Amino acid sequence: MKIFKRVLLALLVVLIVIQFVQPAKNISKARSPHDIAFLYHEPSNVRSILDKACNDCHSNNTRYPWYNNIQPVAWWLNDHVEEGKRELNFNEFGAYRLSKQYHKLEEVVDKVKKSEMPLSSYTIIHTDAKLTDVEIASLTEWANSIMAQMKTKYPADSLVRKKQPGQDAR
Repeated sequence: MKIFKRVLLALLVVLIVIQFVQPAKNISKARSPHDIAFLYHEPSNVRSILDKACNDCHSNNTRYPWYNNIQPVAWWLNDHVEEGKRELNFNEFGAYRLSKQYHKLEEVVDKVKKSEMPLSSYTIIHTDAKLTDVEIASLTEWANSIMAQMKTKYPADSLVRKKQPGQDAR
């Protein structure tokens, strides 16, 4: 019983200490010049969809819930945000190569249509982020319209991802 109390006390001390180690927050005051909204028309309905369902993980501005101040939850959320931004960052979209921009828009259409985005782990807490059929249609039409604009504006080979050595065809 004595060892159990020591382990419990040690665990409590560790939990208290880790509360002082917080990851940096994903909050930017300035809007990036590479923002997708500066490159392509973003209708207000699409802007509101992106704000409620996408931008917490796919932009330079995350709206943090109260529980983000509790460790290890903050580390877990930070990992999701960093991974989301690595996959697609709407605020840095214009800095991507044209082929990557085009491919990311294809992924937006695919993942939204398949209900893979937003993640179910996100929509459990953020129930307003669940996309309706109308919102899915709006978002996919918007992404498809940008891809159509890109096809008319740029040479076709600039929109194709180059195969990397050792990469299987996808």
